[in-house]
Amino acid sequence: MLARIFFYPTLGTNILMTYVTSRQWYNRIDDTVLVGALPFKSVTKQLIDEENVKAMVTMNEDYELKYFTYNKEELSDLGVEQLRLQVTDLTGTPSQENISTAVDFIMSHRQRGHSVYVHCKAGRTRSVTIAVCYLMQLHNWSPEESLAFVKGRRPHVWLRKKQLASVQGYYDSHIMS
Repeated sequence: MLARIFFYPTLGTNILMTYVTSRQWYNRIDDTVLVGALPFKSVTKQLIDEENVKAMVTMNEDYELKYFTYNKEELSDLGVEQLRLQVTDLTGTPSQENISTAVDFIMSHRQRGHSVYVHCKAGRTRSVTIAVCYLMQLHNWSPEESLAFVKGRRPHVWLRKKQLASVQGYYDSHIMS
């Protein structure tokens, strides 16, 4: 309920921050993954045309996408495959199952030379959790190395205790095992 109440005010803040700071709507993390905020329709066209995006990992609940983004069918018509993993804004973190599904999805598109846009509302927490786990899997990096790498490309990321615990859980079960 809290996430729904704060959705529009925080979305407005995200938009404002791109105009008054050096914060970008999205950032390329490596040759496959871009991490960013809600892909408005105009942003989606840019991602497809300029960044070779052929897939999206969407970490939003339905109400966050309702008015601003293309739906799964419309994305498919544009040549973009979407993986939807509903995670609550502000307080949520992806489950280990969802992290594994997302990382596998990204890796499959990486093998095909596609770019993948991983997003949530602001591109700071839910999406970054996935990007960090992807980098750990790809490079056999520690959580700290992977997070530092993402922060070097998207400085305003913000993983809290819950997301850091999810990252550590993925590391313990997939990288260290």
